[in-house]
Amino acid sequence: MSQRDYYEVLGVERDVSAADLKKAYRRLAMKYHPDRNPDDEGADAKFKEAKEAYEVLNSSEKRAAYDQFGHAGVNNQPGGGGGFGGGADINDIFGDVFGDIFSGGRRGGGGGQRVYRGDDLQYNLEITLEDAVAGVAKEIRIPNLVACDVCDGSGAKRGTKPSSCQTCNGVGQVRMQQGFFSVQQACPTCRGKGKVISDPCPKCIGQGRIQKEKTLSVKVPAGVDTGDKIRLQGEGEASDSGGPAGDLFVAIRVKEHSIFKRDGANLECTVPINFATAAVGGELEVPTLDGRVKLKVPAGTQTEKLFRVRGKGVKPVRGGAQGDLLCRVRVETPVSLNSDQRDLLMAFHDSISGDKAQKHSPQAHSWLGGVKKFFDELRG
Repeated sequence: MSQRDYYEVLGVERDVSAADLKKAYRRLAMKYHPDRNPDDEGADAKFKEAKEAYEVLNSSEKRAAYDQFGHAGVNNQPGGGGGFGGGADINDIFGDVFGDIFSGGRRGGGGGQRVYRGDDLQYNLEITLEDAVAGVAKEIRIPNLVACDVCDGSGAKRGTKPSSCQTCNGVGQVRMQQGFFSVQQACPTCRGKGKVISDPCPKCIGQGRIQKEKTLSVKVPAGVDTGDKIRLQGEGEASDSGGPAGDLFVAIRVKEHSIFKRDGANLECTVPINFATAAVGGELEVPTLDGRVKLKVPAGTQTEKLFRVRGKGVKPVRGGAQGDLLCRVRVETPVSLNSDQRDLLMAFHDSISGDKAQKHSPQAHSWLGGVKKFFDELRG
């Protein structure tokens, strides 16, 4: 038995009320319970010490003896500092403190029958980039568990009702003694429902739910992207215990586009141009999701140069400025030339080579100069 003052153990004054005493014990029991502190031997000792103190102080007879004689007044009393006897109501305390832990946190109100929410569902919806940017309404068909229309979800044959479970008295939970404390778990007879069905509904076979395909309209807002989810409240599976239905989450996947690639709020595309346009400049027509725009290409444009078309990107679904269209040009080398075209190109090549190379091809000239310097240093 602990030799510390029981009031000090629980952190309360000597005139503490029964309600405040219970609150103090609950707080310590939650803090030091062995299941929450598996690697802390000190916590286990503090848990037992708090239990011992509450056992004594919660009994008016033991508390009076303890107040008058201290530990000596309760050492020889049955249940004093030992088991759960003496009116300590320890089982009720453990039920209050640990009931939610062992029932998965899905407990209904008032300690009666447990009511469970229906399961959530997910539907994967694939849409085009155009629909993702502009927004769209889509109809989807989903298989779903819904309340049986014959028994109205009760699971019992029409004209009958489920009866209260005799094992748990309709509570849906039973107490199991595990060592020095008791825990709650779902009743094995009614599986936590608190009711049993002796005459099941022939359509749903007592399940209260049937599988049905339903059509829903989904409004996809403008600006969504792959990974976004739209929640349809109450469109998930029906509950099998009278609780609310779950939700349906529509997961968006945007198809790859043949021209555009999305990067956040911006759209990107690659625009091939011939080398003559790149050299002397010109004007190109480039596509956007809502039409075409003119793009001016300045003379001397190099491959991979990026042009920005303001406001032709995506308006983000969560707010913010509309993105831009980024056009990356790629200079295309001519192919399948005939002899006349080859002669013209060779003549053009000769006209910009030699002493004129530095002026017309500065990058190539600079690179060749660097190569020459590299080999000169190797020989030196």
